[in-house]
Amino acid sequence: MEDLSDILRKGIKASISAKEKMLDGSHIIDALSQAVNKIVDVYDKDGKVLFCGNGGSAADAQHLAAELSGRYYFDRPPLNAEAMHVNTSYLTAVANDYSYEEVYSRYLRGVGKKGDVLMAFSTSGNSSNVVRAIEVAKKMDIFVIGFTGGKQGEMDGLCDIILKAPSTDTARIQECHIMLGHLICEQVESHLFKS
Repeated sequence: MEDLSDILRKGIKASISAKEKMLDGSHIIDALSQAVNKIVDVYDKDGKVLFCGNGGSAADAQHLAAELSGRYYFDRPPLNAEAMHVNTSYLTAVANDYSYEEVYSRYLRGVGKKGDVLMAFSTSGNSSNVVRAIEVAKKMDIFVIGFTGGKQGEMDGLCDIILKAPSTDTARIQECHIMLGHLICEQVESHLFKS
C-alpha cells in the first residue's frame, strides 16, 4: 500500500505540473493579459464584472468577486463585481419555477448591460447553466472570459477569451483557476489604483 506522504507529494507535484504547463506556451499568458486589459477598460467605463459557476467553481467565482468588490493587496475604492449565485432565494426559485439551466441567464438579463464582463467557470466547459449564460451574454454584447479545463468543451467556441487549465483533473483545474483569477485581481487593482 502506498504511503500517505507519497500520495500527498504526488498531489502537490500534479498541481505544480499543471501550473508549469501554463508557462510553456504564450497563449495562456496572452489570454490573461487580454483579460486584465479588458476588465480595466470595463471599469474605466463604469461597467461591472459578473461571475458564474457551479460547486467549487461557484466558490471560486464568489471568492474572486469578493477580491474585486472588497480589496486585494491594498485599501482602495470597491469595484462593481458580483457572483450571480449568492442570492439563494432567487437561485432556488428560478431553478424550481423554470429550470436550473436558467438561473444565470435569467439573472444576467436582469442586471447585465452592454459593455459588462461575464467571468464564466466550468471545469468541463459544458455546464448547461453556464453555457446558457454565455449565450445570453453574447446576445447582450457582454464580453465573456471563460475558465475551463484541458478538454474541448462547448465554452471553447463561445467565449471571447478562454483560460484553459492544462489538466483533466477537476481539483487541479480549480487550483489553476483560482491562481489565474488572483493574478487578474492583482493586476486590475494595480492598473486602476496606481499610486
